[in-house]
Parts: sequence; C-alpha cells; structure tokens
Amino acid sequence: MSTPLSNLPLVVRQLNSMDYSQVWRAMQDFTDNRDNTNQDELWLVEHPPVFTQGQAGKEEHLLMPGDIEVVKVDRGGQVTFHGPGQQVIYFMIDLRRRKMGVRQLVTLIENAIVDTLNEYGIKAYPKPNAPGVYVDDKKVASLGLRVRKGCSFHGLALNVNMDLEPFLRINPCGYVGLEMVQTCDIKGPKSIEQACKALVKHSTTLLEASVVTYQDGLPVINKAV
Repeated sequence: MSTPLSNLPLVVRQLNSMDYSQVWRAMQDFTDNRDNTNQDELWLVEHPPVFTQGQAGKEEHLLMPGDIEVVKVDRGGQVTFHGPGQQVIYFMIDLRRRKMGVRQLVTLIENAIVDTLNEYGIKAYPKPNAPGVYVDDKKVASLGLRVRKGCSFHGLALNVNMDLEPFLRINPCGYVGLEMVQTCDIKGPKSIEQACKALVKHSTTLLEASVVTYQDGLPVINKAV
C-alpha cells in the first residue's frame, strides 16, 4: 500500500553558514544516491559571498564580479548572488513519489515565500514568466531548480538582511536594471531566524508534511557501488 502524500515524512536540515560548492556537491551526491527509502529534505543554509551562474547563464550578465567567486552550476536560470543575511532553502524532493511536476514545485516554493511575507502584511507576488517573488516590482526572492532521477535539488534564496551591493555587479536573473530588495527594508523579517521559521512553516504546510524531523549538518551519504 502506498503512503499518502500527507503522511510522507520530511527532514528539515540546518546547515548554518557553509561554502556554496560544498553544499552543491552534497546536493548532487544526495540526489544521485537516494532511493525510495530516503526521506525528502529541506536544507537551510547561508553562503559566503558567491555568484552562481545557471545553465542558461550568459557571460554578458556578469558585469563586474570583482573579487567575488563565480560558480557555474547545473540549476536553471541565469546569474544571481548569495551572501550572508540571505536565507537559502534547498528542496530535495522526490517528485515522482509525490506525483508532482516541476511547475507545481516552483509554484509551491513561490507560495511559501508569498505566505511568509503575508504574515508581515507585505503584498508579494510571483511573475508568470520570471520565476521568483516580487514586491512593488522589486525582486525579494530568487529560485532555481534542477531535476535528476525524478528528484529536485537547488531551491530558493530570500533576501533578508544582507549587503545588496553585489547585485549591482550583475544583471540579476538576466534582467537589466532589475532592482533587488530585502525583507528588513520593507517591514518584513529582520533576521534570518525570523525568516527561516516562517519559511519552514509554510513550506512544510504546502508539502503536507505531517511528520517533520530536524537535524543539523550535511547528511551522511551512502554512495552506490
């Protein structure tokens, strides 16, 4: 008998601050080696300053990266910036098991961000042709996913209380002149802790996860022989 989706367990994993490439490799390993016994997971993390360039990313959108590392990655989308004060959540979801399409997961992630900001009276919204979440036509959260073996990795990045200057060194998400904003400046969450608590609550609710466990650090991955 298959497990109802609402009864699928979920692990929420706190990584704190961790190098982007280290977490990216761990996401790949987790996805490549998972099977039906692996629970779905959300990975919470902040990264030291880094630009990430998605599969469709064009060099022309890297205006003047300067001393910040540029990492070419396997997610969808163009170029974005990660740094301290930005809450990143990676969605390690078995889409086939949940009978969920990629577009459904994108919508779920966007709704989790919108619901989080709605708690603070902020009217946020997604755009049909520009993934992410916006407030007054300014982007407050970015998202990008990769699906392999029917499972997702990568996820969302919500600007909370960070240095936004590096976004001026790129065309964020490939859009010339796109203005970025952060929640602490629009009467939203002022700390990573506040943003994290609300995002996890709404993400787990939308994933219909009735059993949620919390762990720290990267998972131990048993690689297939």
